[in-house]
Amino acid sequence: MLISVYAVLLLALLAYGLSVAGDLSNATFLADDAAMGTVIVLAAVFALAWFALLVTSYIALGPSRLPQQGQVLTGIVVGVLCVAVMSPFALTANYVVAARDSIGAIFPSHPDAEVPAAAKDPENPWGDKERVNFLLIGGDAAGNRTGVRTDSMNVASVDLKTGATVLFSLPRNLQHVRFPAGSPLHKQFPNGFMAELPNGGLLNEVWQYANDNPQLMGGRNKGPRALMDAIGYTLGLKIDYYMLMNMYGFADLVDAIGGLKIRVEQDVKWGGLYGTAGTIKAGYRKLSGEEALWYGRSRVGSDDFSRMARQRCVIGAFAQQATPTVILTRFEKIASAAKRLAQTNIPRHLVQPLVELGLKVKNAKITSLQFVPPEFYSGRPDWVKIRQATKKAITDSMRPARRAQTANVTASPSGTRPSPTRTRAMSPTQTPTKNPQKGAQSIDDLCGL
Repeated sequence: MLISVYAVLLLALLAYGLSVAGDLSNATFLADDAAMGTVIVLAAVFALAWFALLVTSYIALGPSRLPQQGQVLTGIVVGVLCVAVMSPFALTANYVVAARDSIGAIFPSHPDAEVPAAAKDPENPWGDKERVNFLLIGGDAAGNRTGVRTDSMNVASVDLKTGATVLFSLPRNLQHVRFPAGSPLHKQFPNGFMAELPNGGLLNEVWQYANDNPQLMGGRNKGPRALMDAIGYTLGLKIDYYMLMNMYGFADLVDAIGGLKIRVEQDVKWGGLYGTAGTIKAGYRKLSGEEALWYGRSRVGSDDFSRMARQRCVIGAFAQQATPTVILTRFEKIASAAKRLAQTNIPRHLVQPLVELGLKVKNAKITSLQFVPPEFYSGRPDWVKIRQATKKAITDSMRPARRAQTANVTASPSGTRPSPTRTRAMSPTQTPTKNPQKGAQSIDDLCGL
C-alpha cells in the first residue's frame, strides 16, 4: 500500500516536472518566492518519504533471517537506493535555495525611494506603462581601481505587450550631457556636465562624480540616479531601472552558461597596450568568459565606437543563447556568478514579471541604434537629433518587418524624416549634421547571430 501511494505521488511529480520542462515559460516559477518555498518543502517531503519507504520495506522483509553476508549485502543495496533516489530531490532543493539566495543578493527588498513603486497587482505588475526602459551598465571597478567607471552604457527600451526591444548604445565619451530640472546636478551644471572643460565632462564620469559629491546629490551612493537622469534626458525617455554589471563578474557568467558563440568580423588583439595577451581570431567562434570580456573591451587597433559595436553583439548573443534550458541545466554556476556581478534597483517583487518579460524579448525583434560618428558626434552632440532618432527607432520597432522574413533579418528602417518631437531645443547651440540617419537595425543582421 505504501509503495503504491508513493508511486502515484512520484508519477504526479514527474508529470508536473515534464510539463514545466515542456513549457519553458513555466521557468518563471524560479522567480516566485512562494513557488520556490513550495518546491523546497516538496523536495524534502519526497526525499524523506522515499527514505522511510525503503527502510520500512527492508525491515518488513526481515533481513535478520538472512545470513550475516546477506544482511550486509542487502543493507548496502538499500543504502545505495536511498542515496540514488534522494539525490535528485536534494539537488532540486539546492538549486532552488541557490536561486532564492541569488535573488535576495541582487534584487533589493526595499527599493530605491526615488523609483516609483510598481503596481503589485499580479495581473498588471508594471502599472499603466506601455514600455519599460532599462539602463544596462558595464562597470570596470577592480581591485586596483577606486570607484566605478561606467564604460558601457546601453538602454533597452522594451514594449511590454510584444517584447520588441530597441537597444540604444551611448558612447562613454559623450560630452557635457545635461540634466533635467528635477535633478540635483541641473543647478550645478546648467550648461552641461563640466561644460567649462573643453575636453572633459564625459558621460562615463557622471556616476562617480555623483558618488564623490553626496553634498550635491542630497545623499550617498546617488551615482545611479545621476546617470539615469542624464541618459534619460539625453534620449527623451524615462529610465525606469538600471542594472550594473561588473566586467569580471560578467566573464564568470559567460563561463557559467558555457561560453558565447559570436561572429568575429576581424582579429581582435587584447591585453596590455599592444594586445600582447592574445588574439581572438576572425570567424564564428565560441568565446570563453575572458575572451568575451576582452572582445567587448579591447581598444587595441580600434576605437571606442568599434568597441561599442562589439559590445552590443555580446549583449545580443547573450540574450539569444542564455535560454531557459541552458539556465536550468547550469543553474547553480549561473546563480553563483550572478551574485558577484550585479547591482540594480529593480525591486524583488518585479523579479517574476521581469523573467516573463525576458522570455517575450527572446522571441521578439531586437534592434539597435548607436549614437556614434558620422551620424552623431560625441564632442558637440546634437541633442535634438538624438531625441528624434530615439523616438523614430521606437516607432519603427513596433512595425512588422516587410522583408527578409524567411532569413530572420529585420528590414532596416527607411531614411524617412523623423517625426516632430515635443522636446524643446537645449542650449548651448546645436550642431546639426547633414548626413542621413540610418536608423535602428536588427541585432541578428548586424552581428550575424
